[in-house]
Amino acid sequence: MTRLLLSTACAVLAAVCTATASDQPIQHNMFKKDLLEKCSNAAGVSGFEDEIRAVITAELEGCGTISHSRSGNLICEKKGPAGAPSIALIAHMDEIGFMVQGVTEDGFLLLVPLGGWWNHTLPSQRVTVLTRCGKRIPGQIGTKPPHLLPESQRKQVMPDDALFVDVGASSKAEVEALGIRLGCCVVPDVKLQALATENRWMGKAFDNRAGVYTMIRTMQAIKDMDLPCTVRAIATVQEEVGTRGARALQEELVPDYALILEGPPADDTFGQSSTCRQGVLGKGVQVRLYDPTNITPPAFADFVLATAAKHNIPHQATVRRTGGTDAAASYPHWHGTPAIVFGVPTRYIHSHNGILDARDLSAAVQLTIKVLQEIAEYGKYA
Repeated sequence: MTRLLLSTACAVLAAVCTATASDQPIQHNMFKKDLLEKCSNAAGVSGFEDEIRAVITAELEGCGTISHSRSGNLICEKKGPAGAPSIALIAHMDEIGFMVQGVTEDGFLLLVPLGGWWNHTLPSQRVTVLTRCGKRIPGQIGTKPPHLLPESQRKQVMPDDALFVDVGASSKAEVEALGIRLGCCVVPDVKLQALATENRWMGKAFDNRAGVYTMIRTMQAIKDMDLPCTVRAIATVQEEVGTRGARALQEELVPDYALILEGPPADDTFGQSSTCRQGVLGKGVQVRLYDPTNITPPAFADFVLATAAKHNIPHQATVRRTGGTDAAASYPHWHGTPAIVFGVPTRYIHSHNGILDARDLSAAVQLTIKVLQEIAEYGKYA
């Protein structure tokens, strides 16, 4: 038995190493620019996910039974055979943004962040204020001009309370006349754009609209397939402010397995070490084995990596020292459900603009489909 287990483990390791090192071009005929555009352009900061939820609902029409939880999560269930295991495809639909915290007498909007911004990236960026009556008010994030700052402050990061939004108003009354009030959300004003380099796209909210895209595209591809499992595509709310939607999943929705579909940070830009890059654009889907919020069970990781190798799906096995995803809900909220993260590497997440590679999106979709088709094979590794 020991010899058999050792032989199996070595075979898996060899397959994983071979596939990870592969530079094979990836077929991405599953890529749909219009879907990525809808997902990326839609507004949906934490707690205000209505617009992106409507996009997801429309795209999943006919892919399964759609329902909405009280927390705001969207669930699309495609039932499998009686007694089949359940697999959740979980993608948080919220993006980072802001909320209006106050309005000054001379018409500037004070902000609180919704999610983790790096304030270096914020001054002079365009934003849109969404009013409760449905109006979209353009504006710009402002700060005190550097010319008027003391030398000691010019190179410091501006704190949250030094940032504001300028919508062109001259008074509090003008702001109120626009329909802006405390509690309105503020989102980046960015539209999806193709870069001059083939397969590369720039846009907002790829964390986590890359995961939402992967979830939708997978469900569209499998809607007429006979699968050995029940699949629940779950678009969660408020991940960016503490994985709240994933933690709120009802008891009956706790899955047997969870695939967390994400848009994690790439590590292939200038100034980063080239010795241990695990998130390179164009090299395939990230398969995250560890971050501080989740340890993927080794047998489940072996199964996923072997599946990717078997089907020549470019992938990047990844171990991260920082960060976290909805997989954090596996313990204790899902009673230890085996969870693994499939990521589409994205440059400059948690800023107004990110850059990703369409081939990585397609690899994420392909691997997700193959895992759903072959989940029964997991027993050989468990």
